[in-house]
Amino acid sequence: MAHEVKINLQSKLVQHQDVEIEVKKDGGKLGTILISKGNIEWVPSGNHVNKHSLTWTQFAELMEDQGKPRKIK
Repeated sequence: MAHEVKINLQSKLVQHQDVEIEVKKDGGKLGTILISKGNIEWVPSGNHVNKHSLTWTQFAELMEDQGKPRKIK
């Protein structure tokens, strides 16, 4: 049940190209996270047409409402 997260960083600063993070579980791809200056998007595995998008403000609200609180080490 371990997740594998692969990130391809071309630059430390997100500029004109999205940062792509591929997420896998038990060897199968769950989807891809696309990070840009304006939003964060989720592209489910096998879906090349539709993606789910949130602004950074919406993402912050979602994480605060739905995310599990954890202490920062």
